[in-house]
Amino acid sequence: MHDIRAIRENPETFDAALARRGLEPMSAQILSIDEARRKAIQTAEEAKAEQNAASKQVGAAKAAGNDAEFERLRALVADKKAEVAAMQTEAGAKDAELRDLLMTIPNIVLDEVPQGADEDDNVEIRKWGDVPSYSFAPKEHYELSGVGANMDFEVAAKLSGSRFVALRGGVARVHRALAQYMLDLHVDTHGLVENITPVLVRDEAMLGTGQLPKFSEDSYQTTNGWWLIPTAEVTLTNFASGEVWDEATLPRRYVAHTNCFRSEAGSAGKDTSGMLRQHQFEKVEMVTICHPEKAIEEHERMVTCAEAVLEGLGLPYRRIILCTGDIGFGAQKTYDLEVWLPGQNTYREISSVSTCGQFQARRMNGRFKPADGGKPEFLATLNGSGLAVGRCLIAVLENGQQEDGSVVLPEALHPYLGGKTKLVEGALV
Repeated sequence: MHDIRAIRENPETFDAALARRGLEPMSAQILSIDEARRKAIQTAEEAKAEQNAASKQVGAAKAAGNDAEFERLRALVADKKAEVAAMQTEAGAKDAELRDLLMTIPNIVLDEVPQGADEDDNVEIRKWGDVPSYSFAPKEHYELSGVGANMDFEVAAKLSGSRFVALRGGVARVHRALAQYMLDLHVDTHGLVENITPVLVRDEAMLGTGQLPKFSEDSYQTTNGWWLIPTAEVTLTNFASGEVWDEATLPRRYVAHTNCFRSEAGSAGKDTSGMLRQHQFEKVEMVTICHPEKAIEEHERMVTCAEAVLEGLGLPYRRIILCTGDIGFGAQKTYDLEVWLPGQNTYREISSVSTCGQFQARRMNGRFKPADGGKPEFLATLNGSGLAVGRCLIAVLENGQQEDGSVVLPEALHPYLGGKTKLVEGALV
């Protein structure tokens, strides 16, 4: 959400920032509503003052026996009371209209974000690891005999429909081991605080992080009004909702492993084979809540935490910065990590790490009390995948595949697998 005072002071700057995202100017519309709201408030305050003044004179007129003046003042009090109520109602309506409009406008991107129309204009920052070469044609994860029937799309479709998967046996254990490895690395090495959060949230939580109101079709809502979280960003970031924290307690760095749910409303026909794009999946999510002046520093730190997972597993990847046409609604700047998938012969996204500045904190009224005793200020929030567990499983399977269809597993996972090192026909050996 945006600071209306900043828009009043620099409308041209605001419109120029929207233009970078390919949006039309909006400051005139916003300021028109704001002016009507402020005028209604001012009129209500003036009418209230006149009402109070007349109320004080009513008694004096009555005591003086001036019936005509008494009746005039009493009528004036009634008129002003009605005017106050009408103006307060109008001000409330304009305030809601302004809030609803501001809620639909995306965050302002930082100057260093490259200009671009879509994902083709994203900029590669660096690569890590050697892309493996094979003496055979590498297969996609769901084609590997080493995976076998333990990645079952048919039984999942019988239970739930398309874009679900049932994992069992060794494949399920590798998936679980990946999540445990990520959590241990983030907690023990990176100093993040582990959390277990609900996966059902109220409207306010989805509004706070920006999934509502514009993107309701991308998520699932229960019949009694709860939303299934698309990521633990929603729950972890909303820890700050309505709070005023001491600056000394910042930064707060969180991590959680949860199920995530996305309807993928706008992705019909995309990545329908295998488990690359699912309605239900697991993710280890990182969230940092900090002083706004530390947000860029924390962003760099967070992306290196995600990279450490890939490097620990020996998975080749590249870091890219998203352009203005591909960056998310709530982000000021985003790095994507894309892991190499031999079966597709390309890099695919496995983590997206964003700094949101004070955008989300304004939406949820999350603030901190400065150490110098000044007025409370809005916090800065950041989020990133550390990593998407299912996509990491895909990368482990495809990069470790052998000519006979078995899969050699990363050494970092061996302690989580009872010392087993390979997948053969879905079993650990």
